[in-house]
Amino acid sequence: MDSSWEASVTDSINAIYLLFSAYLVFVMQLGFAMLCAGSVRAKNAMNIMLTNVVDAVVGSLSYYLFGFAFAFGDSNPFIGASYFALKDIPSSSYDYSFFLYQWAFAIAVAGITSGSIAERTQFTAYLFFSFFLTGFVYPVVAHWLWSSNGWLSPNSTSLLFGSGAIDFAGSGVVHLVGGIAGFWGAVVEGPRVGRFDAFGNPVKMRGHNATLVVLGTLLLWFGWFGFNPGSFDKILVPYPHMVDQGNWTSVGRTAVTTTLAGSTAGIVTLFGRRLLVGHWDAMDVCNGVLGGFVAITSGCSVVEPWAAIVCGFCAAWVLIGLNILALKFKFDDPLEAAQLHGGCGAWGLIFTGLFAKEEFVLQAYNSGKTQIIRPSGLILGGGWGLFGAQIVELLSIVVWVSLTMGPLFYLLQKLGILRISSDEEVAGLDISCHGGYAYDASQEESGARFYGEYLRMQQQ
Repeated sequence: MDSSWEASVTDSINAIYLLFSAYLVFVMQLGFAMLCAGSVRAKNAMNIMLTNVVDAVVGSLSYYLFGFAFAFGDSNPFIGASYFALKDIPSSSYDYSFFLYQWAFAIAVAGITSGSIAERTQFTAYLFFSFFLTGFVYPVVAHWLWSSNGWLSPNSTSLLFGSGAIDFAGSGVVHLVGGIAGFWGAVVEGPRVGRFDAFGNPVKMRGHNATLVVLGTLLLWFGWFGFNPGSFDKILVPYPHMVDQGNWTSVGRTAVTTTLAGSTAGIVTLFGRRLLVGHWDAMDVCNGVLGGFVAITSGCSVVEPWAAIVCGFCAAWVLIGLNILALKFKFDDPLEAAQLHGGCGAWGLIFTGLFAKEEFVLQAYNSGKTQIIRPSGLILGGGWGLFGAQIVELLSIVVWVSLTMGPLFYLLQKLGILRISSDEEVAGLDISCHGGYAYDASQEESGARFYGEYLRMQQQ
């Protein structure tokens, strides 16, 4: 009776921990919304806020109906085929708390992609790609890495290269997927009107509200403590042969590595951009912080704190370098989402293959059992197994997302439901598509204030 009661208490505490982590990850939607709104021009603020809501509501239905089944259902190493519409949940493997936590991850992917195509996309297109991305494209990748029978999973009975790929909280599964999808959306649509002049030189289009960007970044920071440490799923898991240590120890360390990587990337971006542009830029620093978080998300649970500093340092230069390349090739991403989530997510996968510590890998994936041997980071003497698996994951995600989301955006463009007209874009999506501006005191009021006035102006 006592043993049964203790088990019930343990299960209850673990469920509370997972639910609290899910709530933290969902708070990131608020952070995304504020960051996106502040990073676009005022005439598109209402549009970008609405797309963040749509990502959540459409993603909820698609992930409930199909996504969770494709991600965690039993079937084959490529895709799941059970638990559609949560049939047979709770099961011996999953319960409602786990579904809610994974749902919060799924809707974050669509939010990343939305930023890449902001300020020039028809609202209808958001409905299509958000449903497809959260209901099919992302879940398949999640199945590869996070399902026990996924072909890349470190929990699989048949480990790739004797290791499996480590993507603990989703540098690849979440951020690289969202970044590559956003890349293809931005490529198909092309740059915003006026982003490059007649000679191909970039024209600065700053976001309208730095306050929203900073507050959104801090909210995302807060939510990341559910994103990374929460990915342990259970906190009351003691480690054998270790006194007073268990998942609760690893959860704390993961929060520390997350903080150090983001902070290092932020400070490096601060001084790096100061050298390049000659002033201290708050928006650049915020993106630098987020780039560090994205990069550490893969290996947050399996690296030492000092390695997290290395991760953040390199992530900052990856982001700065990709932004320079984006301007050179006339690639327009208002939120730098493809560079930030795609580029830093890719670096995060490589970083894990270099710096993962065997002891921490055993804690994260084998509950601290010491009689098991696992490949670790290449730089730490762990051989090529883990590093090779990380490269395979990176390439597989890029190919999969390119083959699914690229054609979808191309089809939407051919059907005429992807990009808005030049007139609508110049006027702003708020007035041309949503009936009015987000702010009563908007500078754009010198033109049309309401949708009816906008239509009359178009007829003149």
